[in-house]
Amino acid sequence: MTTSITIATRESRLALWQAEHVQARLASELGITALLLGMTTRGDQILDRTLSKVGGKGLFVKELETALAEGRAQLAVHSLKDVPMELPDGFTLAAVLEREDPRDAFVSNDYASLAELPEGAVVGSSSLRRVTQLLSVRPDLRVEPLRGNLDTRLRKLDEGGYHAIVLAAAGLKRLGLGQRVRAVFEVDQMLPCAGQGALGLEIRADDASLAEALQRMAHAPTQLACEAERAVSRALGGSCSLPLAAHARWQGATLCLDAALGHAEAHTSPLLRASVAGDVTNGAAAQALGQQAAQRLRELGAGSYLPG
Repeated sequence: MTTSITIATRESRLALWQAEHVQARLASELGITALLLGMTTRGDQILDRTLSKVGGKGLFVKELETALAEGRAQLAVHSLKDVPMELPDGFTLAAVLEREDPRDAFVSNDYASLAELPEGAVVGSSSLRRVTQLLSVRPDLRVEPLRGNLDTRLRKLDEGGYHAIVLAAAGLKRLGLGQRVRAVFEVDQMLPCAGQGALGLEIRADDASLAEALQRMAHAPTQLACEAERAVSRALGGSCSLPLAAHARWQGATLCLDAALGHAEAHTSPLLRASVAGDVTNGAAAQALGQQAAQRLRELGAGSYLPG
Protein backbone atom coordinates (compact mmCIF):
# COMPACT_ATOMS: atom_id res chain seq x y z
CA MET A 1 0.00 0.00 0.00
CA THR A 2 1.35 3.44 -1.00
CA THR A 3 1.85 5.65 2.06
CA SER A 4 3.77 8.63 0.64
CA ILE A 5 3.52 10.33 -2.76
CA THR A 6 4.28 13.59 -4.54
CA ILE A 7 1.54 15.62 -6.24
CA ALA A 8 2.42 17.59 -9.38
CA THR A 9 0.45 20.83 -9.64
CA ARG A 10 0.43 24.13 -11.46
CA GLU A 11 1.46 27.05 -9.28
CA SER A 12 -1.55 29.32 -9.68
CA ARG A 13 -3.44 30.06 -6.48
CA LEU A 14 -6.43 28.00 -7.63
CA ALA A 15 -4.31 25.03 -8.73
CA LEU A 16 -2.50 25.04 -5.39
CA TRP A 17 -5.82 25.18 -3.53
CA GLN A 18 -6.98 22.14 -5.49
CA ALA A 19 -3.75 20.23 -4.85
CA GLU A 20 -3.85 21.07 -1.15
CA HIS A 21 -7.49 19.96 -1.00
CA VAL A 22 -6.51 16.58 -2.44
CA GLN A 23 -3.45 16.45 -0.16
CA ALA A 24 -5.68 16.88 2.90
CA ARG A 25 -8.16 14.25 1.71
CA LEU A 26 -5.38 11.75 1.00
CA ALA A 27 -4.18 12.14 4.58
CA SER A 28 -7.58 12.01 6.27
CA GLU A 29 -9.27 9.34 4.13
CA LEU A 30 -6.43 7.11 2.94
CA GLY A 31 -3.60 7.74 5.39
CA ILE A 32 -1.34 8.83 2.53
CA THR A 33 1.06 11.73 3.08
CA ALA A 34 1.77 13.90 0.04
CA LEU A 35 4.28 16.57 -0.89
CA LEU A 36 3.50 19.18 -3.57
CA LEU A 37 5.67 19.74 -6.64
CA GLY A 38 4.74 23.15 -8.07
CA MET A 39 5.27 23.62 -11.80
CA THR A 40 4.71 26.30 -14.43
CA THR A 41 3.17 24.93 -17.61
CA ARG A 42 3.28 26.26 -21.16
CA GLY A 43 -0.38 27.16 -20.78
CA ASP A 44 0.57 29.45 -17.90
CA GLN A 45 3.43 31.06 -19.84
CA ILE A 46 1.68 31.87 -23.13
CA LEU A 47 -0.82 34.62 -22.35
CA ASP A 48 -0.87 36.69 -25.54
CA ARG A 49 -2.71 34.14 -27.69
CA THR A 50 -5.83 32.06 -27.27
CA LEU A 51 -5.36 28.40 -26.35
CA SER A 52 -6.98 27.31 -29.60
CA LYS A 53 -4.07 28.90 -31.48
CA VAL A 54 -1.18 27.56 -29.41
CA GLY A 55 -1.98 23.92 -28.78
CA GLY A 56 -5.10 23.70 -26.65
CA LYS A 57 -5.80 22.91 -23.03
CA GLY A 58 -3.26 20.09 -23.06
CA LEU A 59 -0.66 22.83 -22.52
CA PHE A 60 -1.82 22.91 -18.88
CA VAL A 61 -1.09 19.24 -18.24
CA LYS A 62 1.93 18.23 -20.36
CA GLU A 63 4.61 19.26 -17.86
CA LEU A 64 2.72 17.54 -15.05
CA GLU A 65 2.56 14.36 -17.12
CA THR A 66 6.29 14.57 -17.72
CA ALA A 67 6.84 14.66 -13.96
CA LEU A 68 4.66 11.54 -13.62
CA ALA A 69 6.53 9.73 -16.40
CA GLU A 70 9.91 10.56 -14.85
CA GLY A 71 8.83 9.45 -11.39
CA ARG A 72 9.23 12.90 -9.84
CA ALA A 73 5.52 12.76 -8.94
CA GLN A 74 2.92 10.01 -8.69
CA LEU A 75 -0.27 12.08 -8.96
CA ALA A 76 -1.37 15.18 -10.89
CA VAL A 77 -4.42 17.19 -9.86
CA HIS A 78 -6.30 18.91 -12.68
CA SER A 79 -9.42 20.96 -13.25
CA LEU A 80 -11.13 18.28 -15.31
CA LYS A 81 -12.26 20.83 -17.89
CA ASP A 82 -8.56 21.38 -18.74
CA VAL A 83 -7.82 17.70 -19.36
CA PRO A 84 -7.75 16.64 -23.04
CA MET A 85 -10.38 14.09 -24.03
CA GLU A 86 -7.68 11.60 -25.03
CA LEU A 87 -4.83 11.08 -22.56
CA PRO A 88 -1.39 10.07 -23.86
CA ASP A 89 -0.47 6.40 -23.66
CA GLY A 90 0.69 5.44 -20.20
CA PHE A 91 -1.62 7.75 -18.25
CA THR A 92 -5.10 7.37 -16.79
CA LEU A 93 -7.69 9.32 -14.81
CA ALA A 94 -7.81 7.33 -11.58
CA ALA A 95 -10.68 9.27 -10.00
CA VAL A 96 -13.00 12.23 -10.43
CA LEU A 97 -13.97 14.02 -7.23
CA GLU A 98 -17.37 15.43 -6.32
CA ARG A 99 -18.19 18.45 -8.43
CA GLU A 100 -18.41 22.03 -7.18
CA ASP A 101 -20.89 24.39 -8.86
CA PRO A 102 -20.48 23.65 -12.61
CA ARG A 103 -22.02 26.90 -13.83
CA ASP A 104 -20.44 30.02 -15.32
CA ALA A 105 -20.36 33.26 -13.37
CA PHE A 106 -20.96 36.82 -14.54
CA VAL A 107 -18.43 39.11 -12.87
CA SER A 108 -18.61 42.90 -13.14
CA ASN A 109 -17.88 45.91 -10.97
CA ASP A 110 -20.64 48.01 -12.53
CA TYR A 111 -23.41 45.76 -13.82
CA ALA A 112 -25.50 43.15 -12.04
CA SER A 113 -26.25 40.89 -14.99
CA LEU A 114 -25.66 40.28 -18.66
CA ALA A 115 -28.98 41.95 -19.46
CA GLU A 116 -27.87 45.19 -17.78
CA LEU A 117 -24.78 45.61 -19.96
CA PRO A 118 -25.04 48.55 -22.37
CA GLU A 119 -25.04 47.94 -26.10
CA GLY A 120 -21.54 47.24 -27.38
CA ALA A 121 -20.15 46.45 -23.93
CA VAL A 122 -16.81 44.67 -23.77
CA VAL A 123 -16.93 41.22 -22.14
CA GLY A 124 -13.76 39.27 -21.45
CA SER A 125 -13.50 35.57 -22.31
CA SER A 126 -11.13 33.45 -24.36
CA SER A 127 -13.42 30.42 -24.30
CA LEU A 128 -15.04 29.87 -27.70
CA ARG A 129 -17.84 28.04 -25.90
CA ARG A 130 -18.62 31.14 -23.84
CA VAL A 131 -18.14 33.47 -26.83
CA THR A 132 -20.72 31.70 -28.99
CA GLN A 133 -23.25 31.40 -26.17
CA LEU A 134 -22.84 35.04 -25.13
CA LEU A 135 -23.32 36.23 -28.72
CA SER A 136 -26.36 33.98 -29.16
CA VAL A 137 -28.05 36.03 -26.43
CA ARG A 138 -26.39 39.43 -26.97
CA PRO A 139 -24.99 39.71 -30.52
CA ASP A 140 -24.24 43.39 -29.87
CA LEU A 141 -21.50 42.62 -27.34
CA ARG A 142 -17.77 42.86 -28.02
CA VAL A 143 -16.23 39.71 -26.60
CA GLU A 144 -12.48 40.25 -26.21
CA PRO A 145 -9.76 37.71 -25.30
CA LEU A 146 -8.95 37.24 -21.62
CA ARG A 147 -6.10 34.91 -20.62
CA GLY A 148 -4.23 34.31 -17.38
CA ASN A 149 -5.01 32.68 -14.06
CA LEU A 150 -8.08 33.64 -12.09
CA ASP A 151 -6.39 36.44 -10.13
CA THR A 152 -4.93 37.90 -13.33
CA ARG A 153 -8.34 37.94 -15.00
CA LEU A 154 -9.94 39.69 -12.04
CA ARG A 155 -7.13 42.26 -12.00
CA LYS A 156 -7.67 43.01 -15.70
CA LEU A 157 -11.36 43.60 -14.97
CA ASP A 158 -10.53 45.86 -12.04
CA GLU A 159 -8.12 47.87 -14.19
CA GLY A 160 -11.02 48.79 -16.47
CA GLY A 161 -10.24 46.66 -19.49
CA TYR A 162 -13.71 45.10 -19.58
CA HIS A 163 -17.26 45.92 -18.57
CA ALA A 164 -17.62 42.30 -17.38
CA ILE A 165 -15.90 38.94 -17.56
CA VAL A 166 -17.16 35.36 -17.43
CA LEU A 167 -15.45 32.82 -15.20
CA ALA A 168 -16.17 29.37 -13.81
CA ALA A 169 -18.14 29.74 -10.59
CA ALA A 170 -16.27 26.80 -9.03
CA GLY A 171 -12.89 28.53 -9.00
CA LEU A 172 -14.25 31.68 -7.41
CA LYS A 173 -16.04 29.70 -4.72
CA ARG A 174 -13.02 27.53 -3.95
CA LEU A 175 -10.86 30.60 -3.37
CA GLY A 176 -13.45 32.33 -1.20
CA LEU A 177 -14.21 34.91 -3.90
CA GLY A 178 -17.90 34.19 -4.20
CA GLN A 179 -18.64 37.85 -3.46
CA ARG A 180 -17.20 38.76 -6.89
CA VAL A 181 -20.05 36.87 -8.58
CA ARG A 182 -22.79 39.29 -9.63
CA ALA A 183 -24.91 36.60 -11.26
CA VAL A 184 -24.65 32.91 -12.10
CA PHE A 185 -25.73 31.70 -15.52
CA GLU A 186 -28.25 28.90 -15.21
CA VAL A 187 -27.36 25.98 -17.44
CA ASP A 188 -30.23 26.77 -19.84
CA GLN A 189 -28.67 30.23 -20.32
CA MET A 190 -25.06 29.12 -20.72
CA LEU A 191 -24.27 25.43 -20.85
CA PRO A 192 -20.98 24.52 -19.10
CA CYS A 193 -18.13 22.67 -20.74
CA ALA A 194 -17.45 18.99 -20.11
CA GLY A 195 -16.10 18.37 -16.63
CA GLN A 196 -16.49 21.95 -15.42
CA GLY A 197 -16.31 22.20 -11.62
CA ALA A 198 -14.82 18.72 -11.15
CA LEU A 199 -11.28 17.71 -10.19
CA GLY A 200 -9.54 14.87 -12.02
CA LEU A 201 -6.71 12.81 -10.53
CA GLU A 202 -4.23 11.59 -13.15
CA ILE A 203 -1.61 8.91 -12.55
CA ARG A 204 0.56 6.55 -14.55
CA ALA A 205 -1.54 3.73 -15.97
CA ASP A 206 0.77 1.11 -14.49
CA ASP A 207 0.37 2.33 -10.89
CA ALA A 208 -2.33 -0.18 -9.94
CA SER A 209 -2.04 0.19 -6.17
CA LEU A 210 -2.47 3.96 -6.25
CA ALA A 211 -5.35 3.65 -8.72
CA GLU A 212 -7.13 1.28 -6.36
CA ALA A 213 -6.62 3.59 -3.40
CA LEU A 214 -7.79 6.71 -5.24
CA GLN A 215 -11.03 5.05 -6.32
CA ARG A 216 -12.08 5.27 -2.68
CA MET A 217 -12.07 9.07 -3.08
CA ALA A 218 -14.00 9.06 -6.35
CA HIS A 219 -17.56 10.41 -6.46
CA ALA A 220 -19.43 7.99 -8.71
CA PRO A 221 -22.31 10.32 -9.75
CA THR A 222 -19.85 13.04 -10.77
CA GLN A 223 -17.52 10.58 -12.47
CA LEU A 224 -20.31 9.06 -14.58
CA ALA A 225 -21.75 12.47 -15.47
CA CYS A 226 -18.34 13.71 -16.57
CA GLU A 227 -17.70 10.55 -18.59
CA ALA A 228 -20.89 11.24 -20.53
CA GLU A 229 -19.95 14.89 -21.06
CA ARG A 230 -16.43 14.07 -22.19
CA ALA A 231 -17.78 11.40 -24.56
CA VAL A 232 -19.72 14.07 -26.47
CA SER A 233 -16.56 16.05 -27.03
CA ARG A 234 -14.51 12.97 -27.87
CA ALA A 235 -17.05 11.89 -30.50
CA LEU A 236 -16.91 15.29 -32.19
CA GLY A 237 -13.14 15.68 -31.97
CA GLY A 238 -13.58 18.27 -29.23
CA SER A 239 -10.79 20.65 -28.26
CA CYS A 240 -10.62 24.27 -27.17
CA SER A 241 -10.90 25.22 -30.88
CA LEU A 242 -14.44 23.82 -30.80
CA PRO A 243 -17.23 25.84 -29.12
CA LEU A 244 -18.85 22.79 -27.57
CA ALA A 245 -20.74 22.56 -24.28
CA ALA A 246 -21.90 19.41 -22.51
CA HIS A 247 -23.49 19.09 -19.08
CA ALA A 248 -25.09 16.09 -17.40
CA ARG A 249 -27.33 16.10 -14.35
CA TRP A 250 -29.06 13.35 -12.41
CA GLN A 251 -32.81 12.98 -12.04
CA GLY A 252 -33.05 9.98 -9.75
CA ALA A 253 -31.31 7.10 -11.53
CA THR A 254 -31.62 8.83 -14.93
CA LEU A 255 -28.74 10.86 -16.34
CA CYS A 256 -29.93 13.82 -18.42
CA LEU A 257 -27.32 15.15 -20.83
CA ASP A 258 -27.52 18.47 -22.68
CA ALA A 259 -25.08 19.49 -25.39
CA ALA A 260 -24.68 22.64 -27.48
CA LEU A 261 -22.39 23.42 -30.40
CA GLY A 262 -21.52 26.81 -31.82
CA HIS A 263 -19.86 27.45 -35.16
CA ALA A 264 -16.06 27.33 -34.93
CA GLU A 265 -15.65 30.47 -37.07
CA ALA A 266 -19.02 32.20 -37.57
CA HIS A 267 -19.66 32.81 -33.89
CA THR A 268 -23.09 34.38 -34.35
CA SER A 269 -24.47 31.29 -36.15
CA PRO A 270 -27.39 29.63 -34.35
CA LEU A 271 -26.40 27.18 -31.63
CA LEU A 272 -27.15 23.52 -32.24
CA ARG A 273 -28.68 21.90 -29.16
CA ALA A 274 -29.35 18.29 -28.23
CA SER A 275 -30.75 16.61 -25.12
CA VAL A 276 -30.71 12.89 -24.30
CA ALA A 277 -31.36 10.85 -21.18
CA GLY A 278 -30.89 7.29 -20.02
CA ASP A 279 -30.32 4.98 -17.08
CA VAL A 280 -26.57 5.01 -16.48
CA THR A 281 -24.92 2.63 -14.03
CA ASN A 282 -21.41 2.31 -15.43
CA GLY A 283 -18.82 4.03 -17.57
CA ALA A 284 -19.78 2.23 -20.77
CA ALA A 285 -23.38 3.43 -20.46
CA ALA A 286 -22.19 6.98 -19.73
CA GLN A 287 -20.01 6.98 -22.83
CA ALA A 288 -22.84 5.59 -24.94
CA LEU A 289 -25.11 8.42 -23.78
CA GLY A 290 -22.48 10.97 -24.76
CA GLN A 291 -22.11 9.38 -28.18
CA GLN A 292 -25.88 9.52 -28.59
CA ALA A 293 -25.86 13.26 -27.88
CA ALA A 294 -23.03 13.77 -30.38
CA GLN A 295 -25.00 11.86 -33.02
CA ARG A 296 -28.03 14.11 -32.40
CA LEU A 297 -25.81 17.16 -33.00
CA ARG A 298 -24.52 15.61 -36.22
CA GLU A 299 -28.12 15.06 -37.36
CA LEU A 300 -28.72 18.78 -36.74
CA GLY A 301 -25.81 19.74 -39.00
CA ALA A 302 -22.78 19.65 -36.71
CA GLY A 303 -20.58 18.60 -39.62
CA SER A 304 -20.78 22.06 -41.15
CA TYR A 305 -19.94 23.68 -37.78
CA LEU A 306 -16.74 21.74 -37.18
CA PRO A 307 -13.31 23.07 -38.23
CA GLY A 308 -12.26 21.93 -41.69
